[in-house]
Amino acid sequence: MTDDVQAMADEVAQLMAQRLGGARRGARPDLATMLRRRGGALPRRQRRAAQLLARTQAQAGIPKVARQIDTRRAARAHADLVRYLRPLGKAARWQAGALNLAAAVMFGLMLLAAGVLWVLVWRGFV
Repeated sequence: MTDDVQAMADEVAQLMAQRLGGARRGARPDLATMLRRRGGALPRRQRRAAQLLARTQAQAGIPKVARQIDTRRAARAHADLVRYLRPLGKAARWQAGALNLAAAVMFGLMLLAAGVLWVLVWRGFV
């Protein structure tokens, strides 16, 4: 049980280091260190989940307290953080960028068409 909490906290700390930075090259800081360094970059909900997971990790190191830990809350916090921190794939990022570019071009063309139509109506051609 304590190994599960430790593994969850390590995974979240590693994802935070990859996505948000804050880890020195070759270092694997724990979750509490990553929260101190880059916790402010997380949205409030994920920051609270990370704080819960860090507290649970600290409590898991004490054998008498470790038996009383509610791992379901820690597992929910872990799932929420992993869902937020897991980066999108390269193809998904490229697809989203292409879609944004196409939407910007279409919006510009619509504005241009509206401007041309307005000029035609103003001049009395339509």
